Amino acid sequence: MIITALILAGLAALLHVYIFFMESLWWTTPKVRATFGSTESEAEATKEMAFNQGFYNLFLAIAAFAGIIFHIAGQPVIGTTLIFAGAGSMLLAALVLIISSPSKAGAAIKQGVFPLLAVIALIIGVTL
Repeated sequence: MIITALILAGLAALLHVYIFFMESLWWTTPKVRATFGSTESEAEATKEMAFNQGFYNLFLAIAAFAGIIFHIAGQPVIGTTLIFAGAGSMLLAALVLIISSPSKAGAAIKQGVFPLLAVIALIIGVTL
């Protein structure tokens, strides 16, 4: 089950790296504006906020990737801790999005499924 957790955490991290690119680098592009449902003026007005938010996503991905690396390197306690911190924060952020903006539930589910499954698999893996 640990291997499953590592794979799911890796997928969650990859998704959050993609979100980093969308928010921090591509925020004002037509494709990303369409994804987030914003106009050109709204994207320009929120560019600094999105840039910062994108880095939060990147840092969570780095924590998850570091956890995977530590696990593979034979340091499961450090690895598990980092995966719980990274993927757990991703999951909690998705929950906050659902609670604060129910109209964005679809996006929240997309960003929260892999972290949720990774956390569940990791809990099962460390308790067996």
